Parts: sequence; structure tokens; C-alpha cells
Amino acid sequence: MNIDTLLTPAELPALAQRDLRATACVVFDVLRATSTFVTALHHGAKAIIPVGEIAEAVAHRRSSPAILLAGERDGLKISAAQSGGVDFDFGNSPREFRPESVRGKTIVSTTTNGTRALRAGVGAKIILASSFLNLAATAKYLNAARPEEILLVCAGTGEGAALEDALAAGALAGLLDGEFTDATEIASRTFQSARNELAAVIAGSQNARRLLAISELRADVAFCSQRDVFKIVAALQPDGALRAV
Repeated sequence: MNIDTLLTPAELPALAQRDLRATACVVFDVLRATSTFVTALHHGAKAIIPVGEIAEAVAHRRSSPAILLAGERDGLKISAAQSGGVDFDFGNSPREFRPESVRGKTIVSTTTNGTRALRAGVGAKIILASSFLNLAATAKYLNAARPEEILLVCAGTGEGAALEDALAAGALAGLLDGEFTDATEIASRTFQSARNELAAVIAGSQNARRLLAISELRADVAFCSQRDVFKIVAALQPDGALRAV
């Protein structure tokens, strides 16, 4: 397997011209979208439907009132003022998605970068949402599937890189049987240099500093830094929904 990495979301538009039919795309938005998706599915959510815009999420609710809405803008839960009259049920904190709130539910989510990164891989053979929370499970799934190429997609921040996503990509790469591109080698070496103090390195990242400054979101940083606490794999299905496999 060839293992490539997109380190910044500025590289996402080029995927539209890339033949992904033999590729497994693995998306990381560690702080916090993919960590949240994995947590919700572990706790029994039926499906997560990632969408790009607030209006898309609201349209899903109108067509199916039982759907729960989740998402953030600038890190905070989307309000009725932002959505045109609908307060979202959840923000983007994985700690909100408790079993009693999500079991058996379909959740539509819109976030700043994570949902965009997932949708950019449409056309790939496999699309997974991963995080530190389910890294080993994701690696086991990919090593069994043996796609010709694995593309590790770092959702990033704005158009720039996010340290925590590169760390997760590098950690996953080290669990896979394949040849690294230079971009993957960069991610791998970044992780290797931080592995003995991973939580502290993540806490020093740009996104973590922003979350740590918001009292109600501070605990998300430590939560998302946990390694292999869930055994599920989150796969994007042809109907556009993430489900546990």
C-alpha cells in the first residue's frame, strides 16, 4: 500500500481531479469533529450525516423532524440566530454525545473543516473518519482491506495545518503496512518526536489553546487526546452517512 498525506485543507480541491477509486481516505479532525463522530457512533448513534452548511442541516431537520442537529461555528454550538430560527441540539464537543442522548438517532452535523474534508473524498473506495480515540481499530480495518493507496487527510484549521491532525496521521501511518510518501514521512516523524509527551504537545497546539480558553470546552482537549478508547471504525457510506462498521 502507498500511504500519502494531505497536511493542509488547501490541498483538498485537488482531490476532485484525482482518481480515488482504489484509495482509502482517512480524515482527521482531532479537535474536534472526527473525535465527536467516533464518540457518537460508539455511544449508539445510528448515523452521522456530515454537511457543509448550516442551511443544509436545517433542511434535513425540516424533511425529517426526528433528526438531531449538531455543529459549530467558531467552536461554539450553532444558535437560532445563526440558523434562521433553529437552536442546534449539540455543538461539536464529544462529551455532549452521551448514550442516552444519541442512541438510535440520526445526527446531521456541520463543522468548519471536518465535514468539508470528509466530503472532499467523495469517489474514494473507502472514506473513514478517525481520531486518536479509535486509531488502532482504524489501522486494523485498513490493514485487512489492503487498498492500493491510503490517503491520510488532515482537516486542519482554516486553510492551514493543524498540529493535532498531523500527529494523528503520523500515528496511524506507523500502524499500517505500506510505503510512505514524503508528506507521510513528515507526519510520522512529527508524531515520533512527540509520542512520549503527546497530551502536552496537543495541548500546546493552536486549536487546543483556543478550546482551553473556553471554560465549557476545556475538557475536550484531554478527551480527544485519549488513545484507543473505542474499538469502532466510522465509515462514510454511499448514502452520505457515517456509520460504525
